[in-house]
Amino acid sequence: MRKRIDTLVIGAGSIGVCSAYFLASKGRQVTVIDQSDVGTACSYGNAGIIAISHIVPLAAPGVLIQGLKWMLDPEGPFYIKPRMDFALFGWLWRFALACRKGPMLRGMSLINGLAQASLPLYESFASMYGLGFHFKKKGSLLIYRDSKHFEAEIREAAIIRPYGISSAVLNPTDIRQIEPRVHPSVVGGVHYHDDSHLNPHEFVKGLASYAERKGVTFQTSTEVLDFETWNGTITKVKTTRGDFLADEVILTAGSWSPALAKRLQLSLPIQPAKGYSLTFKCSNLDDSIPMRLGEARVIVTPMGGIVRFAGTLELAGLDLSINQRKVRAVQSAVREYLVGLEDLELLEIWRGLRPLTPDGLPVIGRSRRWTNLTIATGHGMQGIALGPVTGKLVAELTCRETPSVDIAGLGVERFQ
Repeated sequence: MRKRIDTLVIGAGSIGVCSAYFLASKGRQVTVIDQSDVGTACSYGNAGIIAISHIVPLAAPGVLIQGLKWMLDPEGPFYIKPRMDFALFGWLWRFALACRKGPMLRGMSLINGLAQASLPLYESFASMYGLGFHFKKKGSLLIYRDSKHFEAEIREAAIIRPYGISSAVLNPTDIRQIEPRVHPSVVGGVHYHDDSHLNPHEFVKGLASYAERKGVTFQTSTEVLDFETWNGTITKVKTTRGDFLADEVILTAGSWSPALAKRLQLSLPIQPAKGYSLTFKCSNLDDSIPMRLGEARVIVTPMGGIVRFAGTLELAGLDLSINQRKVRAVQSAVREYLVGLEDLELLEIWRGLRPLTPDGLPVIGRSRRWTNLTIATGHGMQGIALGPVTGKLVAELTCRETPSVDIAGLGVERFQ
């Protein structure tokens, strides 16, 4: 069966759903397809932090040495599964080249522009009638048990302050006034004032329902098999549920984007970065501030009746197996930084694959090779935070409008 449609979005995570919403707002007739269901991949179990303070790309000076140290610790926050994978080798080489001051500063400017534009869109979504997703703007608290790491964070806070990111350095007494559950071993922290948090699954599902009322069609359990092209245009998207003949194609398939891009003779050097989260039943933290446990790279987020512990970065390919050592490491980290959370009722252990580019920047732009293709993927750990602004940019690009945020250098062609 063939379906003639206006705009086809491939991928129903936060980026795809936000894109569909803004496209529909511009009058496009949109169909969204996904190999599973709406918001069931990384948009489901992530930390739910809208961290506009997190503008330093993963690829930054010093990260390579720190990463090697973490790899020697089987329960550390970073791990690369040993394997013969030329795509991984190429990714690591590009990552090493990006771990320099110049690329980092350029990346900081781009990420900051995206983040500053995304937060007001979240505030607008939160005011929509019937779209409840436990959005709160309380900032985030980054705490440390080691003085050297704490001092490094103080320096980073000073570096990003000129970008409009407000923060305050706190001593242990200050921290416990904000969160009395902090462990006595914590030596200090930084309160980033403008960060926010939410329940990511509720947001994506809620916005998808809102988009449906604007005319967007969602077709789940639909896997893309191949493409047909002619004269620089994608003429047909072949799926397990029939063929789509779309005027515009939007690729927002997260960690599965590289395989689809390859069928279009495009190189997307994205590695799936596995992250874990543990969700517990807990109502007495609803008014608490989200906390980032510095050295452990674990985030603790209250989400309205539940609390989520999220962390780790594992490059293991498209591997969705659960490494119990990583799960225990997340639990252990929380016990080292916080007290009184030992006997919570576990609701779910989750893992997901975050699409990570070697330079730590998302891919957002129209393809030069295919005139009707827009790509939006590779957001790494910032998929939820940058979802709204990315969706808005996708709609602007698709409608041939000037992007409202600077995205120069974020196109897929930077990797060709």
